[in-house]
Amino acid sequence: MTKTDDLLPIGLEDRLPAVARSITAAMRDALGAMDSHGYDRVSPPLVEFERSLAGRMDGVSTQKQFRFVDPASLRTLALRSDITPQLGRIASTNMATAQRPLRLCYAGEVTTMVADQLAPARQRTQIGAELIGADTVAAASEIVRLALEAVEATGARGLSLDFTLPDLVDTLATDAFPLEADRIEAVRRELDTKDAGGLVSVGGEAYLPLIHAAGPFPEAIERLRAIDAGGVLASRIEALEAIAEAVGDRARITLDPTERHGFEYQSWFGFTLYAEGARRSLGRGGTYSIGGTGEAATGFSLYLDALLPALPAMPGRDLVFLPLGHDSSKAAALRSEGRRTAAALSDSDTPAQLGCSHILQGSDCVPCA
Repeated sequence: MTKTDDLLPIGLEDRLPAVARSITAAMRDALGAMDSHGYDRVSPPLVEFERSLAGRMDGVSTQKQFRFVDPASLRTLALRSDITPQLGRIASTNMATAQRPLRLCYAGEVTTMVADQLAPARQRTQIGAELIGADTVAAASEIVRLALEAVEATGARGLSLDFTLPDLVDTLATDAFPLEADRIEAVRRELDTKDAGGLVSVGGEAYLPLIHAAGPFPEAIERLRAIDAGGVLASRIEALEAIAEAVGDRARITLDPTERHGFEYQSWFGFTLYAEGARRSLGRGGTYSIGGTGEAATGFSLYLDALLPALPAMPGRDLVFLPLGHDSSKAAALRSEGRRTAAALSDSDTPAQLGCSHILQGSDCVPCA
């Protein structure tokens, strides 16, 4: 019987063998894809000083993080809710003198105090890559292709990308569609919700066409081009087209130029990645600046928990039963070949009890009857 103390807090769960096996395999395959492109793995700690985590990236708040006082320093610590700012710290400190562009990748657990309705889990496995020292079209194209390859390596299919321009309102408000500084955030908010009436009420009538400049990439980019006043968006439009060309037919591409949910710290380019069968987005990426140094960077983060429903079923691996008195050298040879073994601990142990598919008989490994 389960006792109250045995229950886990809301948003947390045990990953039992099948799920843990799938996440481990997906992590290994995705990291392998990143490694093959020259991205070196780093492993930052679960806990850091709160101010460090909050200060490395615009839009990152510690309000949703688990925080507590460090008994050694008496300073406030926080459990990370995003690994990306930690890579910014590493790039700015321990690897400040490393050759740029710096290619790093990572994988680890992140937690948050409060989840949302679309992603109720409060602990997730985050995996990603950062290209530090560049936020050019070439860098963005490399990161988008790498994100696709990392997901493809896990076996997921039917990939799609949604491009956005996180700094679009700021760019237009400067000259093309002038806005007073105190109205910019209100216009952003109404564009986020696609509320035409609200947009007009806050003085953003000129921005109404942007609500409809979303959809399949070829049509949406033309609508954005038609909206462009004075060519202020020409370079961004050209950049989006170049990135889309680099992707080719590997993924379906859509464009939502005003989308900002989750892109608060991004600069001129952002993207969201989806896969067929996944219940929500797999993750996001784009260009940004590292807080404290202002160094440009481009990267992406994926959440393997969201990817699980999109992965093909993993077949179970054979398990070889080792009876009492078995040949230990033969058993070792089986394991060196990649086979799994389970040894009997008493005469009462049987292959069926241990869930074995094969049995070691003498020097031969044979299927269980």
